[in-house]
Amino acid sequence: MNEQKNITLLKEIAELLNEETEMIPMLNGALNKLLRGTNFKAGWIFFINDKGKSQLVAHEQLPEALQYNDCQHLNKGGCWCVSKFRNKQLKKASNIIECQRIESAIENQVGDHGGITHHATVPLQSGGERFGILNVAKPNTVSYTEEELELLESVAFQLGSAIKRIYLTKQEQQMALVEERNRLARDLHDSVNQLLFSVTLTSRAGIEMTEQQDLKDTFRDIQQLSQAALSEMRALIWQLRPKGLESGLIEAIKSYAEMLSLNLVVNVTGVLQLPTRVEETLFRVAQEALNNVRKHAGVNKVEMYITVTATDILFVVKDEGSGFVNDPDMKLPSIGMQSIKDRVHTLGGTADWVSEISKGTELLIRIPY
Repeated sequence: MNEQKNITLLKEIAELLNEETEMIPMLNGALNKLLRGTNFKAGWIFFINDKGKSQLVAHEQLPEALQYNDCQHLNKGGCWCVSKFRNKQLKKASNIIECQRIESAIENQVGDHGGITHHATVPLQSGGERFGILNVAKPNTVSYTEEELELLESVAFQLGSAIKRIYLTKQEQQMALVEERNRLARDLHDSVNQLLFSVTLTSRAGIEMTEQQDLKDTFRDIQQLSQAALSEMRALIWQLRPKGLESGLIEAIKSYAEMLSLNLVVNVTGVLQLPTRVEETLFRVAQEALNNVRKHAGVNKVEMYITVTATDILFVVKDEGSGFVNDPDMKLPSIGMQSIKDRVHTLGGTADWVSEISKGTELLIRIPY
């Protein structure tokens, strides 16, 4: 009877995993089905990166003590399961002898722990790729049966394959986005960019061909406007297609600053071996920050500091230009600044500005790493 019930449960989970395209709803949905179809009463999932840093990404039906303060005790402290995963010693579904995170929640008396003192754990992986761990628990249970552990392994196998599928899908979407950006950048360069360049040359010729001062002034205005539009277009093409990023983040930022006629001084502390997503985000932030300097600061010298630590990336852009009134309670004064904040928040980071009239502006970015 239990065997048939488990087969039905695995089928339901497989159907959900095949339908979902977003990671967190998929994990929570699978956890929910697992708990409803078994005697397990609580479940949670950690993703663990290559550096061994764990992140609680999904949970279902946690008791009050474990939910306390946004799952404070599950997010902090050590645990046998995470340690064994980091050391590549967690190969299959296992009983946990003790869990420091659960013990900490119970000792601090932050709420009812629902009789949960121990949990079972299983690694989430697909082929040679390892993603994290799935933990489940039920009240007043110290050890879980072989049948329960076998079911966990089956569920973990399904989850591992689904996680890899979503990662691959996201990568394909990112590649498609880059290709579309490149196509649009080429189209802008081959059409609008060339037309603006032609207008610039034509207006310059008009200045030389006429003796009438009014016409000269008109052609000169057209030339200046078309040159400004051409500069904006080139900057837009750069933002669509970060040409030179393949040569490294620093070189790409320097090239962009040079295109804007800015004198950029870069100071780097630590080793720049950044994930692609972080690198592109920093490049986009640098572009926006340099654009703001060119348009609003009234100076052409910019200092940039990049510091990489074991846990964070600190990215600072500083100028001694005109500055602005920076009221943290007011809406950001430009779309570009809001764009910077949104990009950084997507990576779990923070963006802050320190500025004063006539004393320059300092942009401070911090991204967890």
